[in-house]
Amino acid sequence: MTSRATSVRPRPRRVVRHLLVGLTVALVAALTPTGAATPAQAAPTLLSQGRPATASSTENAGTPASAAVDGNTGTRWASTFSDPQWLQVDLGTRATISQVNLLWEGAYGRAFQLQTSDDGATWTTIYSTTTGTGGTQNLTVTGAGRYVRMNGTARGTGYGYSLWEFQVYGETGGSTPTCGSTNVAQGSPATASSSQDAGLAASAAVDGNPGTRWASAASDPQWLRVDLGSTRTICRVVLTWEAAYARAFQLQTSADGATWTTIYSTTTATGGTQSLTVTGSGRYLRMYGTARGTAYGYSLWELAVNTTGGTSEPPVGTTDPYNPNLGPNTFVFDPSTPTSTIQNRLNTLFTQQETNQFGPQRYAVLFKPGTYTADVNLGFFTQVAGLGMSPDDVNLNGHVRTEAFWFGGNATQNFWRAAENLSVTLPAGQTVERWAVSQAAPYRRMHLRGAQNQIQLWNGGDGWSSGGLMADTRIDGLVVSGSQQQWYSRNSEFGNGWTGSVWNMVFQGVNGAPAPSFPNPSHTVIAQTPQVREKPFLYVDGTGEYRVFVPALRTNSTGTSWYNKTPAGSSISLSQFYVVQPGTSAATINAALAQGRHLLFTPGVHHVTEPIQVNRADTVVLGLGLATIQADNGAVGMRVADVDGVKVAGLMFEAGTTNSPVLMEVGPSGSSANHATNPTSLHDVFFRIGGPHVGKATNTLTVNSDNVIGDHMWLWRADHAASGVPTGWTLNTADTGLTVNGDNVTMYGLFVEHYQKYQTIWNGNGGRTYFYQNELPYDPPNQAAWMNGSTRGYAAYKVADSVTSHQAFGLGSYSYFNVNPAVVEERSFEVPTNPNVRFTNMVTVSLGGVGTINRVINNAGGTANAANQQVYLTTYP
Repeated sequence: MTSRATSVRPRPRRVVRHLLVGLTVALVAALTPTGAATPAQAAPTLLSQGRPATASSTENAGTPASAAVDGNTGTRWASTFSDPQWLQVDLGTRATISQVNLLWEGAYGRAFQLQTSDDGATWTTIYSTTTGTGGTQNLTVTGAGRYVRMNGTARGTGYGYSLWEFQVYGETGGSTPTCGSTNVAQGSPATASSSQDAGLAASAAVDGNPGTRWASAASDPQWLRVDLGSTRTICRVVLTWEAAYARAFQLQTSADGATWTTIYSTTTATGGTQSLTVTGSGRYLRMYGTARGTAYGYSLWELAVNTTGGTSEPPVGTTDPYNPNLGPNTFVFDPSTPTSTIQNRLNTLFTQQETNQFGPQRYAVLFKPGTYTADVNLGFFTQVAGLGMSPDDVNLNGHVRTEAFWFGGNATQNFWRAAENLSVTLPAGQTVERWAVSQAAPYRRMHLRGAQNQIQLWNGGDGWSSGGLMADTRIDGLVVSGSQQQWYSRNSEFGNGWTGSVWNMVFQGVNGAPAPSFPNPSHTVIAQTPQVREKPFLYVDGTGEYRVFVPALRTNSTGTSWYNKTPAGSSISLSQFYVVQPGTSAATINAALAQGRHLLFTPGVHHVTEPIQVNRADTVVLGLGLATIQADNGAVGMRVADVDGVKVAGLMFEAGTTNSPVLMEVGPSGSSANHATNPTSLHDVFFRIGGPHVGKATNTLTVNSDNVIGDHMWLWRADHAASGVPTGWTLNTADTGLTVNGDNVTMYGLFVEHYQKYQTIWNGNGGRTYFYQNELPYDPPNQAAWMNGSTRGYAAYKVADSVTSHQAFGLGSYSYFNVNPAVVEERSFEVPTNPNVRFTNMVTVSLGGVGTINRVINNAGGTANAANQQVYLTTYP
């Protein structure tokens, strides 16, 4: 690589501009009347100039760290061309920091943090961004410390980081903060590697009660972890051991619950009460035991944590529930809005989004209660929704439709759009509504009025579509599936029934469903839905207040939650939500969560470089306009604690270009709490690895908690994206879509496609799946590249050999090995042979005869190939 010291690259000339700024400030000061009533205050002092500076690296000898604090805007520090990098200045004494100025050269930081420290080892973040634009940044901050650093995590160019000047302003003085006496661990979420029994849970060690305790299994190693809710500077940890103590253990901290730093270690502990002075920071603290002092497990009456009181989170603003800022890409209409204004906006959005399947644009179109005339033709990444408590509170005279004319009538790529909480009355003389979609396009809580009408689930006579969801919906007339290849209908009402079938149609809790008949026609009918919670939704009440309705859990249900009935559930004012705009850091989002706020994500792509951590029971996280969380720099997008009743809805998670270990995790590893009466639920949550750019993630969604409900999810690795978008076997890399480690997890409408190893791995007991759609990866270059040991390929749905109970209904798995049609998958479903592991109604398809699936499940079922493209199997075992 050519060095920048000798390469030709124009550099911004900012020296004269800085001199002019200084002269302007002096002139303004000279012209200010001396008698003006201005508050007396000390001006902040430039503290960093001439102070010792160090850096993680320098590009060459001519760009040292000291050049960024020498007061000369013609010299600069520059790092090597990699991430992360940092520049640090020692102020010589502790100071209160009020402003930091960054004078970037052309090579700037796109994502970075400003951090302070008292010892140069433990750092507190006082500013964070993932959308830096370079130039001159004058940043107002609040913090204190002897050391200040810029910690860069993503460069804005292909070069390193480069600063003409790094200026720190503030006031010196003040002592190092003392260690507080408040136990910040008390009442915080706690998890453990194991518990001896249900009465000795992890939470008992942080409940403030010295008579209750946590106890582990009698083996090594074991750990107890507490989530402090935000990044804390930890100064003391007090361990009150029961007789079963740790002889060897470490105290460890972590920012994300995954990567740990040891702040204390011993191999000679004697138990009792240990008050340990430590220096460290993190959101999580754990006791990691490696050798027990007795033959029993580890046992703690209490684990207490003291801090210096500081946190890294910025302040979080309030939300006006009567006039919320729902972002520039949310359009709210009321009945007084002119019809032409509404239609022009809808037409503009459709024109932009009709083919825009990999662009960053996201939109929500919301209608307040009332009657409208509108033709809503939905393109990519557009949500249309009513703001009433009932779908019938908003009636559109016209259409809410999706066509596939942009793709020659083929709707197999009509993804990522949504229609919710509306009623539709078709124009006079028209009887057909068209919803020609495939994955990630829910038709939810809708009402198509008129018994004479029909809704068609394909583009008419000129194309196909390939999988979708209809839930909590009333169709007065007829549902016609036509060439729609597979479909899942749940808790809906079809006034004039359903007609049509191709490969895999599943009906659950549907009034008006066809008679069960598989495979001819391929109708799987389940009379009731055992346990489900409908998706939370935004609405406006009679006073004009925006609220979010959270439907109640239903058991053994049929039909909708709202038609001719009052929906059960609870309502939350939007004032209790933090409304997340694109560009908001994960630190700010986590600060809002730590303050007890729910989250509403506005339409857009939200970049995070650390996990969004949902720790509080019953938290609602709701997205508008298919809001997307992109995990950058190898981060995890979201982690949900092992707590009751979290609801995550209407979001997409997207992999960044640096490999993430997982995009979303529900419950930490080892979760064991019972949530049967108040499960966590995921609604219309989608995942994408690749597409707009190269994406990488080892795992996509991991469910460790018990009793989780999945309500319509599509997990997708891009292996055959649109022209000009990079894809490939070695580019978009992802092992597994869904991994379930928790017990009694239920999935309704599960779509998992194109991963490079197992599509779905199920390790927990008591699991249930109702409707499964899978396409195997298109792009294995040859059989040798896609081998599971000596087995050809990986199963689409793997139930671990250790599982003793599992049920699945209505499953389809398809091959299209277009890169190398000679590739073979040995079997699509791989399960232990056990009478309590039951699979009902399966189909395998060789699409167009391209590629082979040798067996349906284990060694049962025929071969799907060019000669016999569809294979059905009704039961196993």
